[in-house]
Amino acid sequence: MAGRTDLKHRLVTRFQRHLANPLNRRLPFQVLLETTGRTSGLPRQTPVGGRRVGTSFWLVSEFGHRSQYVRNIQADPRVRVRIAGHWHRGTAHLLPDDDPVARLRSLPRFNSAAVKAFGTDLLTVRVDLED
Repeated sequence: MAGRTDLKHRLVTRFQRHLANPLNRRLPFQVLLETTGRTSGLPRQTPVGGRRVGTSFWLVSEFGHRSQYVRNIQADPRVRVRIAGHWHRGTAHLLPDDDPVARLRSLPRFNSAAVKAFGTDLLTVRVDLED
């Protein structure tokens, strides 16, 4: 099963990195999560799906601690989130004790379906927004 999970991870991340993410980053309504590259120190923008609830933005990472943006958050939790075309600064928190499947039920359906279908190690992320 681990081999199948690794293959799924490689295929999905290759598709996202080379096709889906470059296209989605250009869409003005697409939510973007901006982290700081843990090695380069450069801003890294990743299209994500999630929902703002009050002063927090919630999302579920489909590959958990294997996701590059999650690894960047572990190195530096200060992030920015573009919601409805506006950038918000915040601090990201990884929530391994949260139930990511239950969390997906409260997030946008289309993205949640994709995360459940393609994900192999779900992890809830909460961004506490400053502005």
